[in-house]
Amino acid sequence: MSSTNRQVLIHEVHRVLKEHFTPIRPPGDRTVLEHLLYACCLENAPFEAADEAFAKLQQAYFDWNEVRVTTITELAETLSCLPGPAAAATRAKRCLQSVFEAHYAFELEHLKKQKLGKAVEELEAIDGTSPFVVAYVTQHALSGHAIPCCQGIYALFQNLGIMTQAEAAKHRVPGLERAIPKTKGIEFGSLLHQLGTEYSTKPESARLHPILARLAEGLQKLVSKRSKGAGSQERAADSQEQREAGAVQQADKRPRSEPAVSEPSSASSGSGPDVPDAADSAAAVELADASPAAA
Repeated sequence: MSSTNRQVLIHEVHRVLKEHFTPIRPPGDRTVLEHLLYACCLENAPFEAADEAFAKLQQAYFDWNEVRVTTITELAETLSCLPGPAAAATRAKRCLQSVFEAHYAFELEHLKKQKLGKAVEELEAIDGTSPFVVAYVTQHALSGHAIPCCQGIYALFQNLGIMTQAEAAKHRVPGLERAIPKTKGIEFGSLLHQLGTEYSTKPESARLHPILARLAEGLQKLVSKRSKGAGSQERAADSQEQREAGAVQQADKRPRSEPAVSEPSSASSGSGPDVPDAADSAAAVELADASPAAA
C-alpha cells in the first residue's frame, strides 16, 4: 500500500474513533520510571485494568526494589487484574533489574535532559522494554512523537488492509506518526489503544461490532474512490498515448516530397569552355611526354 493511501485510511480510523471513545490522559506528575512501569502494565490491557495493576504495585510493596526482588509468580498474582499478568510482571521485573544495574538507583529523570534520539536509544537498551513501552514513555515522559500500538491494533489493521503481516511482525505501523500530527498524538494513541484492547480482549463486545462495521465500510469507500480516481488517470493516459500513436501513423502515411535536384553549374553546363582540373592536367602532361613527337 502506498504511503498516501495508508495516511488516508488512518485519518478515517481517527475520525471514527473520536465518535465512539473518549481520550484518556495519564497523570502529569509521574516520573519517567513510573511511566515506564505503567506502560509495562498497560501493554495489551485496558486503561482501567492498568490503573488498578499499577496502584497495586505501589500499595502492595514497600518500594521498587522490593518489586525487583519479588518472583514473577508473586508479581503475576498481584497483577491478576490484567489480561496477561505474567507477561506484565516479567516486563516490570526485568526493567527494574536493568535500571538498577545501570544506575544503582530507581530513577530515569536524566533522560529528560538528553536529546530525544539518545534518550530513546537508552530506553531501548533497558532489558524488558518492548516497542510499545518505548513509544509510550517517549510520548508521555519525553514529549516525543511516538504512538504506542498494542497487539490488538496490529491484528485489526491487518484485517482492515492498512498493514501487512510482515509489517506487523516489526511491531510498527508504517507512516503512523506522519499521518497523525504530534498535537493529536496523545489523543489518537489513547483512542487507538482502547480500540485495540477491546478488539483483543472482548472480540464479541456489542459496542465493538458497530465500530468495526463503520471502519470497514468507510475504508472500503475510500479505497473504491481512490481506485476509481487512479483508473480515470490511467484511462486518460492511455487515451493520450493512443492519440499520439495515431498522429505518428498519419504522418507515416503522408507522401514524402522528392529531394530537390540542384541545377548544374555553368562550368559543366556547356555555356563556357571546359576547364580541366588538376588531375586531368597532369595526365595530359604525361601523355604529351610519351608521344612520338616528344621522342
